[in-house]
Amino acid sequence: MKVSMLVLAGAALIAVGSAQAQDGKALLQKSGCTACHAEDKKLVGPAYKDVAAKYKGDAAAAAKLAEKVKKGGSGVWGPVPMPPNAAVKDDDVKTMLTYILALKK
Repeated sequence: MKVSMLVLAGAALIAVGSAQAQDGKALLQKSGCTACHAEDKKLVGPAYKDVAAKYKGDAAAAAKLAEKVKKGGSGVWGPVPMPPNAAVKDDDVKTMLTYILALKK
């Protein structure tokens, strides 16, 4: 009985994680981020998987990247600037970054 409860709990966590991942992916598309970024290849900006790899293990990554999303910036990935995205809700930025930073290369 205990094993089956653990299996159910694990399945529930996987479902929640999967739903959050889908939310993050959908928000990236809805917010227009995919015009310049793709999951696994460089377009105008870096691939999301490259971003995840660069910031792997950096506890401050989400905060740094949230500020970059909101204010824009340049120089980290080359000379092309990323425009500010101040209109994107903070909670949406957090969901998108959670998705991006969880990607594996």
